[in-house]
Amino acid sequence: MESTIREGVCRVRHEGARWLATGPEGGYHTADAAYNVSVPEGFDRTDLDAYVRERRDRAGFSTAGPALLTGVDLLHARGARCGPAQVVATAGVSNPATLPMDGDGPSGGGPDASDPPVGTVNLLVATTRALADGTLATLLGTAVEAKTATLLAETGFTGTTSDAVVVGADPSGERAPFAGSATPVGAATRACVREALRASLASRYADRELPGSVADAEYGVSTDRRATVFEL
Repeated sequence: MESTIREGVCRVRHEGARWLATGPEGGYHTADAAYNVSVPEGFDRTDLDAYVRERRDRAGFSTAGPALLTGVDLLHARGARCGPAQVVATAGVSNPATLPMDGDGPSGGGPDASDPPVGTVNLLVATTRALADGTLATLLGTAVEAKTATLLAETGFTGTTSDAVVVGADPSGERAPFAGSATPVGAATRACVREALRASLASRYADRELPGSVADAEYGVSTDRRATVFEL
């Protein structure tokens, strides 16, 4: 898997890769590349497909593929490799989200649908192994779990209100039937997420303060509502 950044666009490329992406234009894709696109302050475009194409073209990337958007400058992007996995991460936590276990944490309004991706933790995850679609979904869950554990350790937050992940596999590689945390692919991915995410946070917040709490963050959200438990 080849990673390149140009003109605020990060491309992870591998011919014929199978991808699974979160987000409104997500789902399964077979494409030669996946992208993470940094958007400017005040970004208000709603025609996201067209916008991504414009940014790809400006950066000289002609290959279509799933794309994530972030308000984080890609100079803070960091990558990590381990065994059959690699991860490229961008991390901003100006819009943290948390889930208090007592249900009584401080409330936060959070951004609405018209707000730009003000922070966002984005992960581009790729493995040289061949994964079935269901196993690719397992790898996405493995990556998200690693992201959550890393963010809790580094910031005290479980994520942001706009986190997104793309995971990709090489259909021509050695087949891996499983991708959970105890498997070679899953364990390598977890290590890569941890290292890349911590490095991106260290870069992004080298000369600025992390929010001390959801209440301190301009766009913070705490899930304070309670659900009703029922027996089966």
